[in-house]
Amino acid sequence: MSKRALLEVIALDAEDAVAAQAGGADRLELVTDMAADGLTPPRETFAAIRAAVDIPLRVMLRQEDGFAVGDIDRLLGRLGELREAGADQFVFGFLDRDGHADLVTVERLVAELDGCPWTFHRAIDRATDRGSLRKQLADLPGLDTYLTAGAATGVDDGVPTLVDEAARSREPGYEPQILVGGGLRLEHLPSLRAAGLDAFHIGGAARPHGWTGPVDEAAVRAWREAVDA
Repeated sequence: MSKRALLEVIALDAEDAVAAQAGGADRLELVTDMAADGLTPPRETFAAIRAAVDIPLRVMLRQEDGFAVGDIDRLLGRLGELREAGADQFVFGFLDRDGHADLVTVERLVAELDGCPWTFHRAIDRATDRGSLRKQLADLPGLDTYLTAGAATGVDDGVPTLVDEAARSREPGYEPQILVGGGLRLEHLPSLRAAGLDAFHIGGAARPHGWTGPVDEAAVRAWREAVDA
C-alpha cells in the first residue's frame, strides 16, 4: 500500500481550520497577516484552532516580512506563550545579510523547542547557496521538513531543483521531507508526484475568493483528490 501524500493548508482562524480538515488536509500551518507573507498568530488564535480540529498544527514563528529575525527576545517570548498553550510543531527560517542561514537565531529557537518538530520555510529559496544551507542545518534536532518552491520566483521555475533534491534524499542535509509550496498549482502535481515528491502546501489555492475570504472545503477536497490521484 502506498503512503498517503501530505497536504498542508494555511489557516488564519478556526473557520479556516474546520474547512481545511473537512476537505482532507493532513496538517495546518497557522499564521496571521498574509500581507506580510505570514506572521506569528496570537496565542488565542492558536488555542481556538486547537480546540476546533484534531489534525497537527505547525505555527509560524516570524515577526515581520522578510527573513531577518528582528527582536529575537520578543520572538522567544511569543514562542514560550505558544508552548504554554500547547503548540508542539513550528515553522521558521532566518537568513543573515549575506543570504546564509542565521544559525545564531535558529539555534536559539531550537534550544527552546525541546525536540518539537519544525519546518524551515521558504527562506531556503532566498538563500545564497541552498545546498550549503542544508548542510549548515543538517544536525539540528527537530528539523524534519523544508517548505520550498525550488526557486524564489515559485514552483514554475523551481521544478528542476525540487526533482533534483528529491533524488538526493539519502544524502546528508537532504533527509528532511520536501514540502512543495509557493505558486503551486494543480497542473504541477503529476510531474512532482512522478519524481517522488509527496508533500504539498497550499494557501491562496484553498481560497477561491482570495485572502479576504475563508478556506473553501471543496477547494481543499479537489487538492486532496489530485494529490492522491
